[in-house]
Formats: sequence, structure tokens, C-alpha cells
Amino acid sequence: MFEYRNIEGKIKLDLITINPRHNQSFLFHSVIGSDKVDALNKMLDYVEHYKEKESSYTIQWIAKGNNKELHTSYFRASSIYDALDKLYYGRDSNTITVFSVVLNPVA
Repeated sequence: MFEYRNIEGKIKLDLITINPRHNQSFLFHSVIGSDKVDALNKMLDYVEHYKEKESSYTIQWIAKGNNKELHTSYFRASSIYDALDKLYYGRDSNTITVFSVVLNPVA
């Protein structure tokens, strides 16, 4: 899913993924461009090369509430903090309990 926002005369594009197993959405990546086309081109470049540039993380978490099922999600990010930001994107940090964040070994 693509979300565009106008920020100080520039276009911010957030690419959101939705996990069909638990219907949760996560941030895949954000870019800022001079217009929508520029932002889309920057996103395309990221999608084509992100595996070469970012580390792989595994996060185990549960959503607070009635369903206490442990979920495992995988992220590509530049740091642990970036991976957690992608997990928490668009939600209150109090709605998720994180049990572990692991930097996966390079294959």
C-alpha cells in the first residue's frame, strides 16, 4: 500500500506491507521526493537494492488484547531501532509487547 504525504513542499512516500496471517500492517520503507514520480523512483531504487544495503532482523511480539498469540515478523533495516520503528509504524507503542529482536546472520 502506498501512502503519500506533503511535508514542507516535498512528497513523503511510505510503502506499507500487510501480513495476511494476522492482518497487521508494517512500514516497509519511507522516501522523500520532490514530487510523486521522484518519490516512486527513489522507492523503486530502494526495493531493487535493499537486501544488499540493510540487515535482516527477526522480531517476536504479541498484540495486547484478547489474542495473545506470539507472532514472528521479519524486517530489513539499518539498525535495531529502524526495525522497531517499522514494527510500530502507525500504532501506539503500548499496543504491542516485543519479546525479542534478533539480528539475523548474513547468509
